[in-house]
Amino acid sequence: MKKWITLIVLLSFLFALGACSRPRQAEEIRLPMGFVANVQFAPWYVAVEKGYFAEEGLTLSFDYSWETDGVRLVGAGELPFAIASGDQVLLARSQGIPVVTVAGWWQRFPVGVVALEDSGIRTPADLRGRKVGIPETFGASYIGWRALASAAGLKDEDVRLEVIGYTQVANLVERRVDAAVVYANNEPVQLIQSGYPVMLFLVADQTPLVSNGVITSEKMLRERPDLVRRFVRAFLRGLSDTLADPDAAFEICRKYVEGLDQNEAVQRAVLDASMDYWRGERLGWSDPTAWQQMAEVMQGAGLLSGPVEVEKAFTNEFLP
Repeated sequence: MKKWITLIVLLSFLFALGACSRPRQAEEIRLPMGFVANVQFAPWYVAVEKGYFAEEGLTLSFDYSWETDGVRLVGAGELPFAIASGDQVLLARSQGIPVVTVAGWWQRFPVGVVALEDSGIRTPADLRGRKVGIPETFGASYIGWRALASAAGLKDEDVRLEVIGYTQVANLVERRVDAAVVYANNEPVQLIQSGYPVMLFLVADQTPLVSNGVITSEKMLRERPDLVRRFVRAFLRGLSDTLADPDAAFEICRKYVEGLDQNEAVQRAVLDASMDYWRGERLGWSDPTAWQQMAEVMQGAGLLSGPVEVEKAFTNEFLP
């Protein structure tokens, strides 16, 4: 009798063990990127290629569709995550859309103003009376410009601000503008690679602001905190590996970024420049001071449609 009991217990244990060891079906996640495939997304490509998302039971696909409004879809619960900048999060929350940044990707705000070295512009104050090109009068570029101009003591009437879209390089080289608002890891790199020495004034050197990060919804934080932790953990492993071995990361990018071989020198320089803005004492950390400063700049520019509780726009609780 004891033998039968022992056998039944053993079989039950083996059955339970087999059930636990069966691999769970991977959960598919579509991630709105907000831009085309680019070396700046290297940490995500690395995390996928090294199996970090797979280890967390996730299958990640990248959505580069321009029409995809990641913030809106996440806020509505149609998608669990998206990449978005701090200004988008604050703007959404001022409109009642409950999105939250759960991992700060860019530790320094990458917007700046660039001028050709022979322009005679040596400080931001030298922009007084000059024509400055800007991609648009909203979003991160505009917020960065407002912060930089304020720090330099420039008023709206002091500068001729002209919307030029994302044609900063051509407008500078052809002398249609004296300076341009840019992403410091992109257009200045292109200019330097093309043989044009530049003067670059970084918003981050004047005031801390919030850049891109991983966002989710308040509902996800309440109902699926484990998924949030797994997603953030996989991404940060990819980010850490990219910073530790950019050569390997760049090679992985070849699989995802079309035409990389034809523009390799510039794109590698863009990756190197981008990494300077990703580094931080703790990867993924959101700085409360930067969030508060971002809200103040946006409020001063009249960009928020309502009051925002800044402390609810981000959390560091889901970092590994």
